[in-house]
Amino acid sequence: MNVLVINCGSSSLKFQLIDGASEVVLAKGLCERIGIPGSRIVYNPKDGEKIIKEEVMPDHRRAVELVLESLTDETDGVIGSLEEISAIGHRTVHGGEKFASSVVIEDKVIEVMEDCNELAPLHNPANLIGINVCKALMPKTPMVAVFDTAFHQTMPEKAYLYGLPNRCYTDYKIRRYGFHGTSHSYVSKKAAEILDRPYEELKTIVCHLGNGASVCAIKNGKSVDTSMGFTPVAGLIMGTRSGDIDPAIMEYLVEKEGTDIHEVMMMLNHESGMFGLTDGLVDFRDIRAKSVEGDAKCTRALEMFVYSVATRIGAYAAAMNGVDAIAFTAGIGENSHEIRQFVCEYLEYLGMEIDEEKNKLRGEDLVITTPDSKTKVLVVATNEELMIARETLALI
Repeated sequence: MNVLVINCGSSSLKFQLIDGASEVVLAKGLCERIGIPGSRIVYNPKDGEKIIKEEVMPDHRRAVELVLESLTDETDGVIGSLEEISAIGHRTVHGGEKFASSVVIEDKVIEVMEDCNELAPLHNPANLIGINVCKALMPKTPMVAVFDTAFHQTMPEKAYLYGLPNRCYTDYKIRRYGFHGTSHSYVSKKAAEILDRPYEELKTIVCHLGNGASVCAIKNGKSVDTSMGFTPVAGLIMGTRSGDIDPAIMEYLVEKEGTDIHEVMMMLNHESGMFGLTDGLVDFRDIRAKSVEGDAKCTRALEMFVYSVATRIGAYAAAMNGVDAIAFTAGIGENSHEIRQFVCEYLEYLGMEIDEEKNKLRGEDLVITTPDSKTKVLVVATNEELMIARETLALI
């Protein structure tokens, strides 16, 4: 059974076609700049060369059509017809409290997702566009929604509630939801597999470190706390997001700069984090290079990022009364041995000892601590698409 995994953004669409039995990626690609001049599709079949085509994509419907045309192309396609796609799995960001697991998409599911649009205005509407287009083009193919928030629905009240009047939760559902759940779920399970330990008996902390970043505490196979909150702007310092701040700062900025709350939120989401601290840099490789050259702002920004990760790990070790394994994943977590080293220098009290040579290896899942290290540290490549495919197959 082949599963088409769709990750639909506001102006992009990522896709993979995965053989459910072997879990081999038959083809993958990306539609870029949807609705914007210069749109193109990047298509990469398993046994062929990457193909890049400039194509006009006025909307997501045309993007999905191009994906399906590429998959069934007589020369470069990997399937003979659309009937060989058994199901479609959609990466969806926000399911609120309604969904504690992935679900088969029906009209009622779409209605609930629409109700969550205000909680994830940058993501849910785009996810829904992808769902509705696929529904129109392949009406007989079952579809599944895999929510980023679902994995964190096991958090206890003491972790997800805020210190606000009770009505803020009962009336408006203001609470910590957490995100990156699909990645945290996959990586924590993979870490248990690598360590050859029962997943339900491990205390694991997963550090998903990319342009968007979050840390998650997973105890006995369940998320018990995570750094992102009501929205993805909370928690760690990120590429362009501020992470946690004193909320009174927002009112202060409105008064000082003569602006409004919407402009301040724009600043917190798009002009803060590493971008704001370095006066315009987002890529950690560029920031690290500038730091080595002696740029004080870049050095300070890296120190702040590392500190925010390390202190969050310490908090979650306390929350779980110990930790067996810490797993680094995503773009920075998988590829920056220096960031991992800097973070772990704060954590020697956990009885860990990093193997510096293993830590410098790239391109494989592995344990980077010495054999006698009490707490194990791993590097695990996240694979949200595979997790979505597995969830989809399990439901259909």
